Amino acid sequence: MRIYLAYISIVLLWATTPLAIKWSGEGPGFLFGVTGRMAIGTLCILLMLGLSGQRLAWHRKALLTYLAVAVQIYGSMLVVYWAAQFIPSGWISVIFGLLPLMTALLAAVWLGERSLTLGNLLAYVLGISGLWVMFGSALQLGHDAVLGIIGVLVSTFLQAVSSVWVKRIDGKIPALSQVTGGLLLSLPAYLITWAKFDGHWPTEISPISLASIVYLGMIATTIGFVLYYYLLIHQSATKVALITLISPVMALLLGHAVNHEPLTMKVATGTLLILGALLMHEFFDRLLGSKQAKLPDNMPN
Repeated sequence: MRIYLAYISIVLLWATTPLAIKWSGEGPGFLFGVTGRMAIGTLCILLMLGLSGQRLAWHRKALLTYLAVAVQIYGSMLVVYWAAQFIPSGWISVIFGLLPLMTALLAAVWLGERSLTLGNLLAYVLGISGLWVMFGSALQLGHDAVLGIIGVLVSTFLQAVSSVWVKRIDGKIPALSQVTGGLLLSLPAYLITWAKFDGHWPTEISPISLASIVYLGMIATTIGFVLYYYLLIHQSATKVALITLISPVMALLLGHAVNHEPLTMKVATGTLLILGALLMHEFFDRLLGSKQAKLPDNMPN
């Protein structure tokens, strides 16, 4: 039951996070938005760690795990915040739908998982087709939109690297400790990045930007990251990545309804192709395997 509740919670969080990311950077700038989020998240996660009575481990595998988590918290998040300036928020969730495919490919190379099956290869073709359609739609919005898509692809790849690396280290570190360690490594990097490339405290922050930063810091970072790494402890990296099967449609509809983002036929087609790739990635080989298992029962004696 805990696994299912964690899945549902992350689906809802990942559906709302792209829009909050976009709003948090409008006005104060994306660097202030992401740095403010991580500062709030670090304070909240340290409070949770203290209340839980857990202590951070400092052995070699623990330090490597924190570094792997920081690849997502700093690397992936920084890039997606930058990219969110150029594309509609719903597109972020759609492109992140390619996360299971990237994760499966990395898991095959890095973990030795049997993930390069016929179903997965067909899923890659569908996913690339959907991405190609999204690129076509981005060209209509301009050069910056193409940069935004490339940025989200890089962010997705970094998150896949992070999750597979955590599984490879297998440090047996509780999820709360993983996130705490990752944030403690990431926050100084964010502060240095903000000071180097921005360094100006915004003169005014709109209520919606402030609310988005607080929501992302207190809820998406504190609860979302802990639930994500909790699932990563108990499930395979590929299964955890399948959360992106549901959230893209919700994020697209939310962005269209609340932020008046365009929902064209090309966007819908690209989304359906990527979701179709995820469905094929998850179920094609299972169905093929079940049919092959039943085949001997139908053979004449």
